[in-house]
Amino acid sequence: MITIQNLTKHFNRGDINEVLALDAVDLAIEQGDFITIIGSNGAGKSTFLNCLAGTHPQDSGQLVLDGQDISQWPEHRRARFIGRVFQNPLTGTCASLSIEQNMALAVKRGSSRGLRRGVKSRDRELFQTRLEVLGLGLEQRLKTGVGLLSGGQRQALTMIMATLVQPQILLLDEHTAALDPKTAIQILDLTRRLVREQDLTTLMVTHNMKQALAFGNRLIMMHRGRIILDVRGEEKERLTVQNLLDRFYDLQADGEVSDRMLLV
Repeated sequence: MITIQNLTKHFNRGDINEVLALDAVDLAIEQGDFITIIGSNGAGKSTFLNCLAGTHPQDSGQLVLDGQDISQWPEHRRARFIGRVFQNPLTGTCASLSIEQNMALAVKRGSSRGLRRGVKSRDRELFQTRLEVLGLGLEQRLKTGVGLLSGGQRQALTMIMATLVQPQILLLDEHTAALDPKTAIQILDLTRRLVREQDLTTLMVTHNMKQALAFGNRLIMMHRGRIILDVRGEEKERLTVQNLLDRFYDLQADGEVSDRMLLV
């Protein structure tokens, strides 16, 4: 479904602070893959998602989606095919708009917009149906300003918005890291349900190794802008947290890393 070849990204290129964030990354993502991505701080995980979404233009490399080269497409054009949920619950919604207005924008993601009524009656019915699954009562609060919601409520709303129009790929960038443990579990349960029901091709960045092992059919470990481990299926199911730590200790013994605690 998605072929990534030689994806390379520098920051501050030509400067004393130059960083090679992605180092010629190659990856083939199949339809229906649910890939969890782990790695040390600065490994390139979020940069990888940003380059896929078009937020950061890559320096070189090719991105092919369903046979179409999207390497030079801007972020707004890619948004038609990509749903995204960020670490900060405040990022995915507009606080000054109501719940229904935010959802109306999500329905129009990536499509042209004109001067017409933003929220129609049939839209409200759809919004209510989709919000009911959350069990938060938001379907009865469509006109409530999103700025009045809690962080957990906003992240749940963002999850619904990101999948309101089924994306070809869903990007989750540590989307539970800023939430309290109870709320994080609720969002993860919602994630599992939405991915399963819509058969979404998904990339989920996480620092939590237990989450990385519990979710998805495939796991990728990144380090210094490279993919150093890619396992799937039964091989992934047999992995333990200790297996993942051992992989990092092997790198440490080879002199490639210096910090003992690379994952949290």
